[in-house]
Amino acid sequence: MIINILAAAAAPAAPAENPYGLSAALEQGGIIAQSVFGILVLFSVVSFYIMFTKLFEQQKIMNQYKRMRAGFWNANSLKEGSAKLEQNSAYKQIVDDGLAAQEQHTKLTDPVEAHDWLHGSLGRSEAAINSKLGGGLAFLATVGATAPFIGLFGTVVGIYRALVKIGASGQASIDAVAGPVGEALIMTALGLVVAVPAVLGYNWLQRRNKSIAEDLSSFSNDVLGYLASNGAVRPVAAGAAKPAPAVVAKPAVNTTTAGQVGGVQTAPRT
Repeated sequence: MIINILAAAAAPAAPAENPYGLSAALEQGGIIAQSVFGILVLFSVVSFYIMFTKLFEQQKIMNQYKRMRAGFWNANSLKEGSAKLEQNSAYKQIVDDGLAAQEQHTKLTDPVEAHDWLHGSLGRSEAAINSKLGGGLAFLATVGATAPFIGLFGTVVGIYRALVKIGASGQASIDAVAGPVGEALIMTALGLVVAVPAVLGYNWLQRRNKSIAEDLSSFSNDVLGYLASNGAVRPVAAGAAKPAPAVVAKPAVNTTTAGQVGGVQTAPRT
């Protein structure tokens, strides 16, 4: 018996479990707190997945734009330039759609202006690319708008449980309300933690999409000008030497001084 007492005294005391931690708050909150927590965690995981995948897609198209500007317009024709681009390049898609629209225009039975037909086809190609880039951003906006309110719902439930405990015990002691109030504050914080990155990511990705859309529109306009002029109009390729401006010779100015008429010296009058 003495040995057992000494062994129990020598054994390290087990660390006391924190009654106000996240796990305790979820356990005390019941199915409502656990559901709110699960929804917020799901929102956060999906939001970060969308942000990273969209960032990768945007950077890929930006790199394609740099490579296109480096060598596309050095080609002799659009078909040759398209062959130099990557297989899944957004800019290759615009060129191929423009060439296809040019071939289709000759098959139309109803007379349509070639410019309008090409412009509409290139516009549809741009819209398809921009729509793909914008996929998933609506979810980020939804998370940024609703996550604080979902956390607030958990907060309201936590405060309600604190009031119920106060009414049941008859006194507002700290040990009676600390758990529910802590649960309410945790839910509020989780809602903000999920919403803030989603809003920041949405605005940042939207700004990058706008920049990409401007590059696509500029390239589409260049392709349209090339097709409408049979190759006579094309932008200057990056790195290509620009033609020197023509020097216009100035006409000679015949000046005279005092005592000269038409460049002939005259005698002074006396």
